[in-house]
Amino acid sequence: MSLLSNHPDTQAGLATRRAVLGYEYVDAALGRVTPFTAPLQEQVTRHAWGNTWQRDGIDLKTRSIVTVSMLVALGRTHELKVHVRGALNNGVTPEELQEIFLHATVYCGFPAALDAFRTASEVIDAKV
Repeated sequence: MSLLSNHPDTQAGLATRRAVLGYEYVDAALGRVTPFTAPLQEQVTRHAWGNTWQRDGIDLKTRSIVTVSMLVALGRTHELKVHVRGALNNGVTPEELQEIFLHATVYCGFPAALDAFRTASEVIDAKV
């Protein structure tokens, strides 16, 4: 049983979250929701996936590229791994991810890019 609300933005966000990250991943994440973590999952699903990812202006592939780039810059490898999966699902190719990470060496530094390559390789190698 999900602890997420039936609010329309939450339900729209849940659909987008599943489309981008995959049903299996999202359902596993929601299966770990507790009363303590439920408010955070509600916010992530409603506001990130239900509002931001739903906006017109840029397509899902572009949103994935932007998200992956920001996560590299911030050094958030756990979330990067999740969003590399989403980027691949949204049509970003491994070659495009490679170029993003190489580009990051100039703006984010080699350590950030090295971590990005390591993190993304786990996802890309598992899909091959």
